[in-house]
Amino acid sequence: MTDNPSATGPAIGDNAPDFSLPADGGDTLRLADFKGRKLVLYFYPKDNTPGCTTEAKDFSRLKAEFDAADTVVLGVSKDSVKKHDNFIAKQDLKIRLLSDEKGDLCERYGVWQEKQMYGRSYMGINRSSFLIDREGKIAHLWPKVKVKGHADEVLAACQSLA
Repeated sequence: MTDNPSATGPAIGDNAPDFSLPADGGDTLRLADFKGRKLVLYFYPKDNTPGCTTEAKDFSRLKAEFDAADTVVLGVSKDSVKKHDNFIAKQDLKIRLLSDEKGDLCERYGVWQEKQMYGRSYMGINRSSFLIDREGKIAHLWPKVKVKGHADEVLAACQSLA
């Protein structure tokens, strides 16, 4: 955990950047919908890829524990609602997914970054998670997430946050 995943994203203690985005199933979710509850926003690169599938399944496996900690988990990628619906059905996911096709939310959270693979540079989502407290402030953040054990680590933070 660090104070800020990038120079452009929010730091611990900052107000969480607002959002109003389409979610799986076609409805629109807003930050204000979760006021009074804890919220985990986890940003991931792409539906139905190995790491992203593992991460989504890990958060889904722990849904009852997140519910008991009064915490909602939302995954965010640039995939369309239709792709999210297919991903949820194929993997039997228990969490909601937001579609940030234009990348506005990724930009505001500072997770749209330059990446390197096989010697070439490209822009993509830096796998990152944010825990937002009941008042809408960033309570914890995890930049450059490694998938293994991450959902458990996020759950522990949620359980320790009043």
